[in-house]
Amino acid sequence: MTERAHGLFGENEEVAGEGAARLPSYMRDHRKRLRERFLSGGAAAMPDYELLELVLFRAIPRQDVKPLARRLIETFGDFNRVIAAPLDRLRAVPGAGDAVALELKVVEAAAHRMARSRVIGRPVMSSWSALVDYCHTAMAHRETEQFRVLFLDRKNVLIADEEQARGTVDHVPVYPREVVKRALELNASALILVHNHPSGDPTPSEADVAMTHRVRDAADALGIVLHDHLIVGKSRELSFRSAGLI
Repeated sequence: MTERAHGLFGENEEVAGEGAARLPSYMRDHRKRLRERFLSGGAAAMPDYELLELVLFRAIPRQDVKPLARRLIETFGDFNRVIAAPLDRLRAVPGAGDAVALELKVVEAAAHRMARSRVIGRPVMSSWSALVDYCHTAMAHRETEQFRVLFLDRKNVLIADEEQARGTVDHVPVYPREVVKRALELNASALILVHNHPSGDPTPSEADVAMTHRVRDAADALGIVLHDHLIVGKSRELSFRSAGLI
């Protein structure tokens, strides 16, 4: 399948002469209808596979992308999981080559950057819901575990958000010494730990609790506060602080 970059909401397909001649009228009409429906009603007016089609128009301007959109949804489950899927798994889907993978990863990066901009450099306690939204955007739909640390200054302003480790579907290695060492390098006064459960259930395991306590003890020894540990599931999160686990 030939892939080329193309404008998503441009009129190239309709007015570009040679390109318009190669694009069947039924396909031009279908794409026009989807674009108009999106512009008038937004994403809420469209099922996942149609929203995905809009993204795929850019990567595959000369072919019907509906079958690929449905194939991606069937493979990964929903729009969010398609966008968050690893590159190697995206490329393994028939019809999804490098151009498709690039468009999907650009959408993912844009979503992450927008969500991150709402929390970085701001007091965490006054923007907690935005922080939780950011964690969900960045981690809830991943297929493997990821461990992140949010570093705060003395005023609880978020000064850094860093991925510390990646793991398997049910385990990620965490080294408390490295977490605390990085906090000292950043001159951080407090931490929030965040990791995801690809199963979708944010209930902490015994290993999660034990690891959290090891990080807390290592931080305490150096005067660094562990504010919380969030476990992010597909549709909800668990706060160790709220659950009385720290």
